Amino acid sequence: MGKVLAIEAYGSKVLRKMGADIDENYPNLDKLIEDMFETMYKASGVGLAAPQIGLAIRLFIIDAAPFAEEDEDGEVDEMAVGLEDFKKVFINAEIIEESGEAWGFEEGCLSIPKIREEVFREPKIRMTYYDENWKFYDEVFEGYAARIIQHEYDHIDGVLFTDHLKPLRKRLIQRKLKDISTGNIEVNYRMKFPIKK
Repeated sequence: MGKVLAIEAYGSKVLRKMGADIDENYPNLDKLIEDMFETMYKASGVGLAAPQIGLAIRLFIIDAAPFAEEDEDGEVDEMAVGLEDFKKVFINAEIIEESGEAWGFEEGCLSIPKIREEVFREPKIRMTYYDENWKFYDEVFEGYAARIIQHEYDHIDGVLFTDHLKPLRKRLIQRKLKDISTGNIEVNYRMKFPIKK
């Protein structure tokens, strides 16, 4: 069983750091990955990047199964087909190419709880990465899979989904963001606030 780690809240310096590549000798990597999955599940997330637990390294995990769940009418979104088994570890990922017409989707983030905003991203990406066994991949992802990867990939580049918003939208949520960074928010998972009241 993994250990549940505290998730860094908006305003934390580590969320703005460019993640460093790691190698096979990174200490206790298997345990770290296990803890990250445990932390993500506890917080009901579909992805979690190392900076969100205080480590500025190029590592993130995804389990997109919740996207594959049926809606009230028993329908599964066609972009979510195949995601029930989409559980992956991405180490030293590099997005080589993003293509297609950008589409909007409401994104949220475990480091920025209770805020959801429409973010536009390209629907198709090509990327290279290593998995937890240090097997190398050069793959193409589309739809929701690409979207979740792009969101987590931003984290290892020190970027947050709120950075993609238009200036007016950003201004409108400024107060909420301040509340998050000071811990003036109720969440049902462990968080670390940079400016505790």
